[in-house]
Amino acid sequence: MSSFKNQKPNTLQWLQKNLFNNWYNSILTVVCLWLLFFGIKGILTWVLTQAKWQVITANLSLFFVGRFPQQLYWRLWLALFIILGLTGLSWGTFTKRLPRQMNSWLPFGWALSFPIILWLIGGGFGLQPVESNLWNGLLLTLVIAVISIVLSFPLGVLLALGRQSQLPVVRWFSILYIEIIRGLPLIGVLFFAQVMLSLFLPVEYRLDRVLRGIAGVIFFSAAYLAENVRGGLQSIPRGQIEAAKVLGLNPPLTLLLIVLPQALRAVIPALVGQFIGLFKDTSLLSIVGLLELTGISRAILAQPQFIARYAEVYLFIAFIYWVFCYSMSLASRRLEKELGVGQR
Repeated sequence: MSSFKNQKPNTLQWLQKNLFNNWYNSILTVVCLWLLFFGIKGILTWVLTQAKWQVITANLSLFFVGRFPQQLYWRLWLALFIILGLTGLSWGTFTKRLPRQMNSWLPFGWALSFPIILWLIGGGFGLQPVESNLWNGLLLTLVIAVISIVLSFPLGVLLALGRQSQLPVVRWFSILYIEIIRGLPLIGVLFFAQVMLSLFLPVEYRLDRVLRGIAGVIFFSAAYLAENVRGGLQSIPRGQIEAAKVLGLNPPLTLLLIVLPQALRAVIPALVGQFIGLFKDTSLLSIVGLLELTGISRAILAQPQFIARYAEVYLFIAFIYWVFCYSMSLASRRLEKELGVGQR
């Protein structure tokens, strides 16, 4: 009870000091509160009484899995079960609620789950194949985002290392690639991947449209990740490398065991920010004809009974994007806290 009494004056003092410390700040605070109240009231009134949410409930399956065959939904549920299971185990070991010995097995589990999940979604090898043009909605968004993140990260690390290489050919190739790609808009890279990439391949090779879209996102994101990683590499003191040489470590071991772990730890916020941006940039694939989450939303809005229901549809997909982006940000902050990023 005494702690509550001590807390209340502190709150009042903070309000008086920061919001009501003089007459014009007091007026500004009252006006802002008034605008905030009526803004929230208007939004809630629209959400609860005026919005036609039937457009969402009637097309829920289209938003999430698009035209994926309904009789094969069990494969998606099994893939989701695998992801949630591995996520729970990873979170349990990370928060020390499960034995730390599981950390040595979890990377193999995640690596093995990747081809298994793609096999469940795409079929083949004993399962009924599902064409990629039936992968729509959130399913396609997640497939593109996950594959792009998994593949662009090591490519970005290699480009960052190549930019600091002592070999002129490797260094200049990395510099040219990074600077050219960073000087182009993503939509231009996507159009190049969809239209021009097949011209550079033999006639017998025809890449799937989804693969071409993924390739464009990977090539674009890798250039930005390379600069983030390069910033981390430059933050490592020279003494770390000299100490590794004294211990007898050769350059590859010094890089893998000393320099790279510290560099990646230092740039976790920038890397996760790039991953979040990559996840949101998948919406641009709708411009090149892929029906991911934004693209399937446009298809739903073309239905005669749901024309002009833009606010409901785009508010719903904005909420989905926010959930995934905020989850990535939350996991990043937890990882930074556990690794002591920004602390000495």
